Amino acid sequence: MWDPGLENYSQPLLTFAAVSTVLIMVVGLVGNLLTIVALLRCPRVRNIAAAFIISLCAADFLFSAVVLPFSASRFIMGTWVHGDTLCKIVPLVTYSNVGVSLLCIAMITINRYIMIAHYGVYTKIYKPLWIGCMIAFCWALSFGMQIPTFLGYWGKYSYDHNLRTCSIMEDEWGRSSKQSLFLIAFVIPCLIIVGCYAKIFWVVHRILFSSESRMRRHAAGNTGKDKRESKTKRNEWKITKMVLAIFLSFLVCYLPITTIKVYDPFVKFPVIHVISYLLLYMSACINPIIYVIMNPQYRQAYKTVLMCQRPRLLSMTPAGSSLGGQFHNNVVAT
Repeated sequence: MWDPGLENYSQPLLTFAAVSTVLIMVVGLVGNLLTIVALLRCPRVRNIAAAFIISLCAADFLFSAVVLPFSASRFIMGTWVHGDTLCKIVPLVTYSNVGVSLLCIAMITINRYIMIAHYGVYTKIYKPLWIGCMIAFCWALSFGMQIPTFLGYWGKYSYDHNLRTCSIMEDEWGRSSKQSLFLIAFVIPCLIIVGCYAKIFWVVHRILFSSESRMRRHAAGNTGKDKRESKTKRNEWKITKMVLAIFLSFLVCYLPITTIKVYDPFVKFPVIHVISYLLLYMSACINPIIYVIMNPQYRQAYKTVLMCQRPRLLSMTPAGSSLGGQFHNNVVAT
């Protein structure tokens, strides 16, 4: 049955949205699965940050596998045809995925911040047990916050005829969890990430500035240790910039749909809504593209998996080499 609310969506627009969603789904499934396998198989890219990146990829893979098929179906069929139960499960995964993704990005950013600004406590914090607890916290908090809405006690999951999707609606008492979820799972992590990066850039700028005189003194001929330190600095800075790119892409993908839902709730501009949804869906497949573009070691890891080659052995960073004495001496940066 065609949803009467979809009359201002032209058929070519819905077809374009459906085809684009399917393509994004395929890229998201393949890209995130390939990244997980590459990080698990290749020692050269297996570090502490990789654990959080694997969690981020798992969340994006889940989004691609559970949410995007139904999103494509909605564009193809013109309405939701999968029943009330799935109309609760799909938005549950959608909203939880936003929380997991952003919290994982926040955890990676905090990891970068502690490594650079508080190296003295780094090895005490980032032990396997604590890393596992951090990842479990991201998933438990993100899905746990959705339980009251899923049970209908704090808003409810239902089909929104204005927005043409299953979403969080007001319950019989007029309550909705959208604002609280936006604050807890979006605004607060974003503020943490921005604060950490402000501190990271300040510390790195200070270290690099103070290192200029030393670099000039060794310009005639660097020792092997200086060269190893310089390589470690570059590698650690690469992964820090890569995480920043992931965060910025997350904002680009999620802010348009958040904004358009507020300022155009009755869909007067359907093209903008479709583009915003496609940007939202692209968040599930864009991270592997960022890894390929920004990190040569990830590219080599992907090549190793695709060509069924034997992974290269891990090259341990020499003890004591660090960025300003603060980079972890056993972390092989990607």
